[in-house]
Amino acid sequence: MSRGLLLAGAALVVSSTVVLAQRAPESILPPAQEAATETPTPAPAPAEPDPEGAVVQPVPSAPTRVDTSGVDLSDIPSAAELEAMTTEELDDLFGLKPRYDIPPAARRSTEQVGVLSAEEGGLPAASLVRQPASLVRAALEASEGPVISRWGHILLRRTLASRLASPDGLDPVEFAALRASMLNAMGEHAAARALVQDVDTANYNGALTNAALRAYLGTADIVGACPVVRLDGVDGEGLQWSMFEGICSAYAGETTSAQNDLRRLFSRADEADQIDVLLAQRFAGAAGQGRRAVTIEWDGVEEMNPWRFALSHALGEPIPENLAEDLGPYYRKSTALIPALPVAQRLGGADDAAEAGILSARAMVDLYSQLYAAREEQQDDAAVALSTRLRDAYTDPSPSGRLAAIKDVWGNDPSAYGRLVLTAYAAARLTPSEDFEEDAGALIASMLTAGLDRDAMRWSGVVEEGSLGWALLALANPQGGQVSDGQLDSFQDADESSGQRKSRMLLAGLAGLGRTDADNVAEYSGRLGLNLSAPTAWTRMIDKAAEAGNPALVSILAGLGMQGTDWDQMTARHLYHIVSALNRVGLEAEARMIAAEAVARA
Repeated sequence: MSRGLLLAGAALVVSSTVVLAQRAPESILPPAQEAATETPTPAPAPAEPDPEGAVVQPVPSAPTRVDTSGVDLSDIPSAAELEAMTTEELDDLFGLKPRYDIPPAARRSTEQVGVLSAEEGGLPAASLVRQPASLVRAALEASEGPVISRWGHILLRRTLASRLASPDGLDPVEFAALRASMLNAMGEHAAARALVQDVDTANYNGALTNAALRAYLGTADIVGACPVVRLDGVDGEGLQWSMFEGICSAYAGETTSAQNDLRRLFSRADEADQIDVLLAQRFAGAAGQGRRAVTIEWDGVEEMNPWRFALSHALGEPIPENLAEDLGPYYRKSTALIPALPVAQRLGGADDAAEAGILSARAMVDLYSQLYAAREEQQDDAAVALSTRLRDAYTDPSPSGRLAAIKDVWGNDPSAYGRLVLTAYAAARLTPSEDFEEDAGALIASMLTAGLDRDAMRWSGVVEEGSLGWALLALANPQGGQVSDGQLDSFQDADESSGQRKSRMLLAGLAGLGRTDADNVAEYSGRLGLNLSAPTAWTRMIDKAAEAGNPALVSILAGLGMQGTDWDQMTARHLYHIVSALNRVGLEAEARMIAAEAVARA
């Protein structure tokens, strides 16, 4: 609708002039005080008295009429139509949505976007500038799920969060959106949120807006999305966007209109989606003076979605058991990252988050320490017992007692890789002893989850040649070293893994690091039925990126090659190309950790 309509309405009001007549004002102050309060203000123009003694103020000149020609007055909404409009529609009608919420001097350039500078451990800003935009875009778009390697995940997160300039020919905002979307797919919602916040909201496009909303939902930071939702220039669609608009309007002080909008949404929503609107109404109702009772009814709700998950946790609304018992990896990992949740509840997803690489060993210990400190208030006896045994793993006066506590934390599930992460620093505190040789492999694997390679190397004099511990140290050794065919024979003979997958991964890792000669690679490839050099489109790309000496592109392609949900999906050929490429571009430490992890988890 034309802004001229508003001006025309204003002209009608101004042109209605009222002529006022009154008696001359008389002072009620005593004469002496009246003289003392006089100020040298200009006197008003004298008015002409009428014959009856009344003072008539001069009539002001008529204002200039606003030209409304060309304006279709039929477009003026009626009072009923205005009442039916949503807050968003009213903002658009009256031009109330700001295009920018940041002063010009404070607006940031999109030349480099990210949260880790090179000085803080990120990759160099110009790492991808000269790389083909089509290749970078394709690699990022193709990454749609988690990375099965913990160390591969950590490396990829570091790369995506680095303060990078976009490749030539790739729009910087699109580049940021692709990176944020990939972080969301990895379960790194906090990192994705930090990345999108490094771009001024006025520069957002549709893709970055969607990535931002997913990041805010993943961290249950609902109001954090409001700077995006409330600004002009970004338009969303669908029920979720409308609910965001209602919530953000409420927290902007427009509580009544926001609740009206949400009530209309509820009446129009499908029965399956009404629970989402109820949660939005409850959340919006906590703002300002708009508090109202909203009853959350889960009856008939048969599945979880990110909106329900985030809003219920943000509100402290319990999720029904039938839904809580069958939550997938996305929800378990997100649970571990939401600080508003009780510690005992966050621990339910901590193992998954640690195994994936989202939580560090220190973060895991911090969570269990919080639980132990409040153990008298906890109702989960198993979790409290686990936190107690973790404390014993650090504080028991005898080494054997600490080892027993570490093994209790591991439990009876050898695939619980997250528990190895939890005990990494406790394992590093143990003094190597032949009495612990039987558990050396698991202790070394635990230390390497946190990158404690030098602590692990202290066990080199304890582990037996051909054992799991020996193989892990052969890969993780920061000083390098060659592995002979006899040592490979010993390991293969003792390998009881399915299809001798550990032997396959060991050979691929050693070949990628250059720690065994070509004859051994050829011989044992034949024995194990491997062809490490068979080319594919992906192997050609990562090999070319390594030849160009580009660690950022190699990291992205390595992450693409490790997409999956289970370690069984990882092949020795992929591992060889990943380790080799990382080693050649200066990421040797990451190459060693990924190779050792492959053997430990195969």
